[in-house]
Formats: sequence, structure tokens, C-alpha cells
Amino acid sequence: MRTLMTRSICMASALLAGCSASIDDYQGKAPALHLNEFFSGQLEAYGMVQDFRGRVIRRFRADIQATWNDNEGILDEQFYFNDGEEQRRCWQLRKDGNHYTGVAGDVIGTAEGVTRGNALNWRYTLAVPVNGKERHLHLDDWLYLIDENNLINRATMSKFGITVGKITLYIRRLENTEPKNLWSACGVPH
Repeated sequence: MRTLMTRSICMASALLAGCSASIDDYQGKAPALHLNEFFSGQLEAYGMVQDFRGRVIRRFRADIQATWNDNEGILDEQFYFNDGEEQRRCWQLRKDGNHYTGVAGDVIGTAEGVTRGNALNWRYTLAVPVNGKERHLHLDDWLYLIDENNLINRATMSKFGITVGKITLYIRRLENTEPKNLWSACGVPH
């Protein structure tokens, strides 16, 4: 009986894994997403955080400033949550072809991602404060370029392979804004 249950669990896992999207599914889809083009200048975002049941537990707005120098970029994100909390995340990004890496103060290790067509799949571990303790959650983050000024971002948060929440946000580029020099603002010598 135990062997049958183990096989059933393995089969179900394999089927679910086979149903997940692959970044290659977006090869050739237009418009093409280039982070250094979309994330340049001033952007604004609106989003929500859902728990494992799908209930919205937080809403937020974010102001984002972004700049690039060749293949290195800075994303300075300021989040304003509906419960009054504010968070800042300053990403240091590096581009190598269609591969991206990034580090930030609350990211454990290095984030890694790849673009194909109009999508980016970005994976990293984020240190998240939960009830006074720091939890390390894995994020499987997908960005989808809608047009040159609009992007949808969906992320699944998991712990030990179990989904604990989701983040959905809409990001819009603000027109006619010049990129600011964010290197020193984010504490990055350049």
C-alpha cells in the first residue's frame, strides 16, 4: 500500500511539473522584453499579495526608478502597503545576452532570470518578515510585456516546495521621464 501511495505521489508530481509553463513557450512572442529598455526612467506599480488560499491579504503601490549603464542596471523600488508599511528594495542587475542576474539587500544569494520573447522568468529567494521572524521564501517570478509601457508581473512564493502565496502587480512606465543617477542612491560605487 505504501509503495502504491509513493508511486501515486510521484506520478502526480510529474504530471503537475509537466503542466507548468516554460520560458521557451514565449520564444518569438512580441513585443520583445528587454529589461534595460522597459525598466528605464520612472515607473509606477500597483499590486496585491494573496495567501495560499488565494485571499488578498495586502495591497500596495510602488514607485520605481531605473537606470542602466551598458549591461549593468539599478532598480530602486519604494513600496507603500495599505497597512502603512513601507519597504525599499534596490536591485543591482547585470545583463548577459538574454540572461539576467541581480542582487538586493533582502534577496538571499543571487537572482537569476532569462528572457524569451515578451517574458522573463526570474527566480530567487527573498527574506520576508513574518510575525517578527525572517522567513526565506522562494519566488518564481514571471514578467510579461504587454506593450512598450505596460507590464504584468506574477510571482509564486513557496517554502519547501509548497505554495504559500502569490504576488500580482501591474507596472507602467511614465512617459517623458529621464533616468536618474541611482548608483550612489543605492549605495553602489560606479
